[in-house]
Amino acid sequence: MSLHTSALVLFSGGQDSTTCLAHALARYPRVETIGFDYGQRHHIEMQARLTVLRELRAQFPQWAERLGDDHVLDLGVLGKVSDTSLTRETAFKMEASGLPNTFVPGRNLLFLTLAAALAYRRGIQVIVTGVCETDFSGYPDCRDDTMKALQVALNLGMDHRFLIDTPLMWIDKAQTWQMARELGEASGVAGGGDALVQLIVEHTHTCYLGDREHRQDWGYGCGTCPACDLRAKGWARFRAQA
Repeated sequence: MSLHTSALVLFSGGQDSTTCLAHALARYPRVETIGFDYGQRHHIEMQARLTVLRELRAQFPQWAERLGDDHVLDLGVLGKVSDTSLTRETAFKMEASGLPNTFVPGRNLLFLTLAAALAYRRGIQVIVTGVCETDFSGYPDCRDDTMKALQVALNLGMDHRFLIDTPLMWIDKAQTWQMARELGEASGVAGGGDALVQLIVEHTHTCYLGDREHRQDWGYGCGTCPACDLRAKGWARFRAQA
């Protein structure tokens, strides 16, 4: 019998975190979600995440039984100390460091630390996050080594045995779409694979500019920002393999 019976999912309302949430609902009997409002330009994600939660509950009854409380933390201080294109009205570009200016220093470290504090209080053992090393922009706080080091630090610092679950770590965006389809198919809902993929297309939000006016094949977004470009290319590969 697994010792891991509960999970807290870092849930932004985007494609990756929605797939991670489905992964957690398929795997753990009790699942809660946490989101962060840090003054991001694409603030529309805070509304998208509520829509996704509502649709998941409505379309996947077995998962609805496992889906518990949603938590939102105000991290406005992160927006104040970050000078990036995600928190300021500046164009996307590469910095001299080799990282894109979409990188918010310390964001994932802070998110996971606060998630662990909440998980500690809620008696939750697993923290699920959608970071990956395959389709990413070189963010150092998305690397597997970072996750392993942070897990050790959190376990030592809180004297608790957390598991940081990173189901997307070694897969690309096309494989993330495929994972969603497979999770939906295994949900017990007739046509669940296509239903989950369409839920992600229609209701999740990934565009850095917060564009919900332009409907692309893969969902809503400007179609030109790095997040849209990555999602579009993954969708094209996924459809080509279907």
